[in-house]
Amino acid sequence: VVNCVFNAMTSALEQGEGIEIRGFGTFKVKERKERMARNPRTGEAVPVPSRKVPVFKVSKMLKDKVAAST
Repeated sequence: VVNCVFNAMTSALEQGEGIEIRGFGTFKVKERKERMARNPRTGEAVPVPSRKVPVFKVSKMLKDKVAAST
């Protein structure tokens, strides 16, 4: 069952859809812009292409519960 849920979540994110789990948080796909970075060994400037990355934002309800438990 857990694998089915994760597969469905992965498929939705691959299609660019967001996922909201009430009381837990939201998963989305965010576009990262192209940028210049540096190679740490040589100091040479290296272009990093734009890409899509999954992001997770914790819900306020979960944040509050975790903060209250400490």
